[in-house]
Amino acid sequence: MKQYIQDNRDRFFDELFSLLRIPSISAKPDHKQDMYRCANRLVELLKEAGADEAAVYETAGHPVVFGKKDIGASKTILVYGHYDVQPPEPLEKWRTDPFEPVLAKDPATGEDAIYARGANDDKGQLFMHLKAFEHEVRSGLLHHNVKFIFEGEEEIGSPSLPAWVEAHKDMLKADVILVSDTTMISEKVPSINCGMRGLAYLEVKVTGPNKDLHSGHYGGAVANPINVLCEMISSLHDDRGRVVIPGFYDKVVELSADDRAMLARAPFDLEEYKAFLDIDDIRGEEGYTTMERTGIRPCLDVCGIWGGYTGVGAKTVLPSTAHAKISMRLVPWQRSAEITKLFEEHFKAIAPKCVKVEVTPCEGGDGFLIPITSPAYKAASKAMAEVYGIEPVPSRGGGSIAILADMQKILGIDPLLMGFGLERDTIHSPNESYLLRQLFAGVESLSLFYKYW
Repeated sequence: MKQYIQDNRDRFFDELFSLLRIPSISAKPDHKQDMYRCANRLVELLKEAGADEAAVYETAGHPVVFGKKDIGASKTILVYGHYDVQPPEPLEKWRTDPFEPVLAKDPATGEDAIYARGANDDKGQLFMHLKAFEHEVRSGLLHHNVKFIFEGEEEIGSPSLPAWVEAHKDMLKADVILVSDTTMISEKVPSINCGMRGLAYLEVKVTGPNKDLHSGHYGGAVANPINVLCEMISSLHDDRGRVVIPGFYDKVVELSADDRAMLARAPFDLEEYKAFLDIDDIRGEEGYTTMERTGIRPCLDVCGIWGGYTGVGAKTVLPSTAHAKISMRLVPWQRSAEITKLFEEHFKAIAPKCVKVEVTPCEGGDGFLIPITSPAYKAASKAMAEVYGIEPVPSRGGGSIAILADMQKILGIDPLLMGFGLERDTIHSPNESYLLRQLFAGVESLSLFYKYW
């Protein structure tokens, strides 16, 4: 496989860069045509890699790409990925054009990396699957049927995909969902995600007076919605870092000491972690490690807050409204819809009479777990151990890929997350990148998964 990568290295870059140049930003309506451009380019690459069929399918939102190679085998792999990307803003913080990919040295390590929006999440990692599949086909090694589903809405919560999967579940029948859209826990030790958190994301609006008021004439006499919103948000956690919403933890399962010890095998250096983030200390739920707080425990965070005047200079105004966006990461068995309802009931209950409160759900999805005793997990572990020279450890992802829980329920098969991103890749942020060694290690590992499963 190493020789195949070396022989085709320049072609790989040309093909991947052709995807990265397309600004397939699902959140922005003015990029609708770019979504189709990217979907059609993936159809071309699937056919060139060896797929018997590949086509663009319409959904209620952005299109889905489906392809397959049927060799009459007894087992079928369903490869999932997404071709949509996050908006690149703030543009001024990018060192290069986010949609003109470049090969450059990592400023910290000097290693070669690809810099572009989507370099890791998820075009780079999706591309690894195309090349691993291509190698198996062209080398005459393929002994599984393979199907591909690439969506264009993951970054906005996959609103259209569950219905599409339900309508095409016979076409999508498989034995495992193979995914590369996650981050390894360490550069030193590889990992395989055996679970991910769910998400409940909402926007809240607090309204006070019916118009903005002069802060001198009304300040101190009329409730300021920003002040009230801040007070309400600050009351959502107790002094132990726990969320106080009634019923929030009812379905949270406490891991056994053995399970926590297994997850603790993952290397973690707290001082390196703080230095990487340029912080002096950490903060979170009492009684849990940093890795546990981001993997096996739920949390609630404010992702945005605004109101009043924020322009240059002073404007002495008491605002009529204040707004915030709230994210709650959920662990398996917590249900996004239930938690959203609990939040809304609690937030309205704690609002003082001097304001009115609105809660608007934005997106959500459930978390999931997979067994580490399955043949697919064992094959993935063997493949990565061969490439990295050390057995990968099981981990739990702190992020969310909500559609995977839906696909697990609809199709009745488990996802397997072989992700090769690293924290240094700064996905969703300016200067997103992907180390070449991780890109190529991913192609090798996925090719070996085909061999060992």
